[in-house]
Amino acid sequence: MADPERAPQGMPFTYAHPDETADTGSSWRDELLKYNDAPGNNPLGLLPAWQLYQNETYSLLANRYGLGSLYILSAGWGLIAADFLTPKYDITFSAQADAYKRRRKKDQYHDLNMLPVETDEPVVFFVSKEYIPLACSLTKDLRTDRHIFFSSKVAPNAPGCILRKYETRTRTNWQYECAKAFMGGKVGI
Repeated sequence: MADPERAPQGMPFTYAHPDETADTGSSWRDELLKYNDAPGNNPLGLLPAWQLYQNETYSLLANRYGLGSLYILSAGWGLIAADFLTPKYDITFSAQADAYKRRRKKDQYHDLNMLPVETDEPVVFFVSKEYIPLACSLTKDLRTDRHIFFSSKVAPNAPGCILRKYETRTRTNWQYECAKAFMGGKVGI
């Protein structure tokens, strides 16, 4: 959660911010990294990041490009590998979300960045405008092209990135439509 103190009480869950201190004295983020380094038989039953999302587009992307080329831009964890074992979380940049789920610009996060800096493949983002600052900041040191699709009338501020306008009438979750069009060769970089 972005703000565990505001989360609904009485649920059988542990609500925590990724950078809060766990019982071990490390942050939950560091605990998750340790868990992924030696998951054994995955006793917590964590899912690979791409499987946390219901939309079929994640599965299509994984099948088309492989897990080694797919990364998830997460408001809670940063830029994580698609196969990174991740707990269920509810953190978003969306202003429409409940306050306890919402990550704000002023909030401090120690975002992970699992994308290798030495990659020579172009990086393509299908993200809503709220996620663009995170995408830009986490990939600013890459030496390859960074492409960001957008659907708004006004182009977003994305320093160092190549902006690609995606024309659609879809206003909510247009990113899935765009990613499918990209996989189908209807839009390109």
